[in-house]
Amino acid sequence: MRNPWTTKNPFMSMWLSAANRAVGSAKGQATAATRRNIATAQAEATRQVLDFWGGKTATKAATRKKTRR
Repeated sequence: MRNPWTTKNPFMSMWLSAANRAVGSAKGQATAATRRNIATAQAEATRQVLDFWGGKTATKAATRKKTRR
């Protein structure tokens, strides 16, 4: 007699295929978002380094005008 626990189940196969497809899609979305965040952080860091070595670090603070009394 065949063991019923080792036979193929077409419904389980379809369910696992759909779950694998959903997880793959979610993983792709998360990976893309992470890569976008990394690229943004690298661009910002590069801009800050270039501004620092380019002399844009010292920005003058806004001065108030003195009023007469």
